[in-house]
Amino acid sequence: MTSQTILHTDGDRLWSSLMELARIGATPKGGVCRLALTDLDRQGRDLFVGWCEQAGLSVRVDEIGNLFARRAGTDPTRAAVAMGSHIDTQPTGGKFDGNYGVLAGLEVIRTLNAHGIDTAAPLEVVAWTNEEGSRFVPVMMGSGVFTGAFTLDHALDARDTEGLCVRDELQAIGYAGSHKAGEVPGGMFAAYFEAHIEQGPILEDRDLPIGVVPGALGQRWYDVVVTGMEAHAGPTPMALRHDAQLAAARIVQQVNAIALAHAPHARGTVGYMQVLPNSRNTIPGTVKFSVDFRALDDTVLQQMHEALSTYCESLVQADSRLKIGIEQVVYFPPCHFAADCIDSVREAARLLELPHMDVVSGAGHDAVYVADVAPTAMIFVPCKDGISHNESEDAKPEHLAMGCDVLLHAVLKHAR
Repeated sequence: MTSQTILHTDGDRLWSSLMELARIGATPKGGVCRLALTDLDRQGRDLFVGWCEQAGLSVRVDEIGNLFARRAGTDPTRAAVAMGSHIDTQPTGGKFDGNYGVLAGLEVIRTLNAHGIDTAAPLEVVAWTNEEGSRFVPVMMGSGVFTGAFTLDHALDARDTEGLCVRDELQAIGYAGSHKAGEVPGGMFAAYFEAHIEQGPILEDRDLPIGVVPGALGQRWYDVVVTGMEAHAGPTPMALRHDAQLAAARIVQQVNAIALAHAPHARGTVGYMQVLPNSRNTIPGTVKFSVDFRALDDTVLQQMHEALSTYCESLVQADSRLKIGIEQVVYFPPCHFAADCIDSVREAARLLELPHMDVVSGAGHDAVYVADVAPTAMIFVPCKDGISHNESEDAKPEHLAMGCDVLLHAVLKHAR
C-alpha cells in the first residue's frame, strides 16, 4: 500500500475542535481552567455531545457522569472498540492534556464517516469524569468507578474544599446519568486506545513524533516525619546537634540515589517539605516531607521501598535521638498494556512511516484503570519542553495529526 492510498484524519479539523473546546474556561495566560463538574465542565460536555450527535453517534451517560458516544458496527455480536480520555483540566491547565484523546477519538469517527467506511465492531468515544482529581478525590474517578477500582457511592460522596459533593454537582450540571457504571452494551470493550500528549520531554528530545506506550509506572507515595531536637543555633555545637533538617536532607539525597540505581524507568521525588519550627536561629526539631517512588516493575518498587527503610534505620542508629516515621499513603501497581494493542499501535506507526519509540508513561491515566478490564494501549505525541499541567502546555498540530492517524489505524485493525 502506498502513502497515497493510506487513510488519514483531518488534522486541521482536529486542531480547530481543540481550539474551540479550549475557549471554554480559557485563562489569560493561554491555558484552560475547566474543573470537573463545574458549569464550565457542563459547557465542555455539551459541546462534545453536540459534536457527537452531529457525527451520528448515540450518547449515553452513566451514574458517575462518564460519556460514551457510540457508532454502530455492522456485526451486532461484536464488542465495541473504544477511544477516549478526559476533558476536565487542572486549575492552571492546558489545551491538550486529556482533551486531545477525546477529540482524536471523535476525529477518527468523523474521518470514517467522511470516507463512508463501516466497521464490523461498534466504536465508542469516551470522556471520563474527573480524571485530574483537582476538585474531587479520588483522581481518575470516572474510570475508577467504571472498572470497580472503588465504589460508586465512594465517588459520589466525595466533596470539594467548599463541601460540595459529586452527587449533587452531577445533578446540578445535568450529567447524573442513569446507565449503570461499568456496563457496556454488547459486553466490555474489545480494545481501548488512549491518545495523549507525552507530558514529558523524551519524544521532543529524540525528535520523534510518536511514542508507543507499553505501560505505566507503578507508584508508591510516602509521608515521612523526621523528629530530632530543637535547640538554639548559636550555643549548640555542631557535634552535639540532633538536626531533623540535616537528616531529612540526607534522605532527600538518598531518594535520588535510589531512583538512579534503578535507571532508566525508576523515579524518585521529594516534592513537599515542612520544617518546624521554621525559625531562622533554631535548629529544626521536626521535618515532614513526601517521597514519590515510581517504577515499571513491582519488584523494583519493593526494592526501592526497602532501600529507603534501610537507609532511614541507619540514620537512627547513628543518632539515637532521631526518630523517623515512614507511612505509605498511595500505591498504584505498575501497569502493563496488552501486547496485541501495543503491536497495533506500532504497526500503525510503521504503516504511516512515522518514526517512533517505546515510551513508558510516568503519569497516571484513565487507560491504567481500563487496562484492568479490557485490552488497552496508549499513543503519545510530543509536547513542547515536556510541559503539562501548565498554562504554557503546547503541541504541534502536525504531531497531533500524526498521533490521530496512528489511533485511526490501530482502531481499524481491531474493529474490522
